[in-house]
Amino acid sequence: MEEYDDKGWDGDAMDGDSDGGEESNENPQEVLKECLHKFSTPDYIMEPGIFAQLKRYFQAGGNPEQVIELLSQNYTAVAQMANLLAEWLILGGVKVTDVQAMVENHLKDMILKTFDPKKADTIFSEEGETPGWLTEMIEHPTWRSLIYRLAEEYPDCLMLNFTIKLISDAGFQGEITSISTAAQQIEVFSRVLKTAITGFLQSGDDWQTSIQECAKMVCHGQHTYVYSQVLLQVLAQESKGGSNMKRLSQEITRCAQKNRHDVTPITMALNGASGYPQARQALTSMLSRNTLNPADITVLYRNYSALDPPPTDLIRNPQFLELLVDALFKPGVKLNPEHKSKYMYLLAYAASVCEVPGKEGKGQKGVQGRRGTALSKDELKATAQAIEKVHAVCCSTRGSTELIADLSTLYQCIRFPVVSVGMVRWVESTVTEPSYFKLCTEHTPIHLALLDEVAACHPLLHPKVLSLLVCLFESKQDELEILVQLEMRKMLLDRMVNLLSRGCVVPVVKYVKQCWQKGDTDISLIRYFVTEVLEAIAPPYSPEFVQLFLPMVENEEITGTMRCDGENDPVSEFIGHCKANFTLV
Repeated sequence: MEEYDDKGWDGDAMDGDSDGGEESNENPQEVLKECLHKFSTPDYIMEPGIFAQLKRYFQAGGNPEQVIELLSQNYTAVAQMANLLAEWLILGGVKVTDVQAMVENHLKDMILKTFDPKKADTIFSEEGETPGWLTEMIEHPTWRSLIYRLAEEYPDCLMLNFTIKLISDAGFQGEITSISTAAQQIEVFSRVLKTAITGFLQSGDDWQTSIQECAKMVCHGQHTYVYSQVLLQVLAQESKGGSNMKRLSQEITRCAQKNRHDVTPITMALNGASGYPQARQALTSMLSRNTLNPADITVLYRNYSALDPPPTDLIRNPQFLELLVDALFKPGVKLNPEHKSKYMYLLAYAASVCEVPGKEGKGQKGVQGRRGTALSKDELKATAQAIEKVHAVCCSTRGSTELIADLSTLYQCIRFPVVSVGMVRWVESTVTEPSYFKLCTEHTPIHLALLDEVAACHPLLHPKVLSLLVCLFESKQDELEILVQLEMRKMLLDRMVNLLSRGCVVPVVKYVKQCWQKGDTDISLIRYFVTEVLEAIAPPYSPEFVQLFLPMVENEEITGTMRCDGENDPVSEFIGHCKANFTLV
């Protein structure tokens, strides 16, 4: 692996030095003086170390009467008074749970203010074993959350590190996915990582949140990043679920890049690029700088147009593909005409060429690959031609009216997934221009109509399309009149309903419901959405859809004017069907 600069990672190094040395024979007078000072402090009789101090005191020749007098005089009974006050509150009618929460929260605040990690570490030297109260403490969520907060503030505290391990051993590792302390103990971190990966595999529509939580934990430090990526690389080789592990690994890499860590050397060390030094050097150069250049593109083109090219996976790096898509489809990017075809070839190659097991069969448009595999290039030429055609349209400065002549070409090319990705990028750059809707004359702009076709052809692009529609729906269009703004947002809701009809149901309904609950969206728009959805749907419905959509349908402000005296209107029919077929809470 190349030398890696870890200056950007915090918290990797731990100071392992500790003060040691055997205690010298104690001076009896000094012991008596120290013990008497402690016995004079308020409520010292309640301290856990009271018996050890009494033993020292008597061994040094201390007077029993004096210690009894000091301990009793300084007994203020703070803890007992707190218990008494709590009992009074309960007798006065306050709920037991509320009183318990009051006491616990106050104790948490006091501990957070006064916690001393050095004193905490002496617990083990004095007790000699795990204190019983600590084992009981971690059984309660309130105190576990306190340990997590303290562990974040004092990562070098041995007592807290040990307690984190106790919490992990007790089966609560799912709670410590964001705790930096876990990253310092491989056993604990391995459990936490396993829990995070399991959560990702079991997540449904909320998979993006699971990925973000897992990535944040893995990117805590260089050691956690390398360890996790090596593990995911091994899991990615599995036939069952391997593709999910590869996706998770890529998302973690993206997270590290967003945090301004150059993880390219680690990525290149794990993806098998070392066997192809020219391709490796060219990719490393571009990925480290996050920019393409003709010289390195030419090197890759030469390698991948050879008879025995490197593995396709090397150029299926998400960062590299995004750079290619931006270069070819983002308006305003200027490419050297002499090298443009090389960019297109590499993008088409990464998107369409695949390695198939076994030897090349008859009529297969491929070349012999490594280890008995064959490269299937059946789609390469058609994909490259489609990219070239759409690139020509995207780079032109044609307005919406002139685009009508290219619609047939665009619709034909949309069937290629990589072209659709580029088209979404082009549409995003175009429609987010501040003056776009001000200059637009059509009810449904051609650029957004193209998104409808993308949604119809490629379900995997639904999240990208929805994200763009949400961005436009929430954008300020202060230059437009109020009524024009409403019409524009209705048009965007039409696009969302189309997305819903193509299978992106829960994310669309969830977003509109959030708009309604926040109260920052005109109620007429919510009513318009509900009306359009009711016209588009039919039973059977999933419980999740009913749970999201029914509250909006039942709301009098939204659907009051849509109901008839009988039950023949869509609103009443939907409510009646839900009541008859679902248990409503």
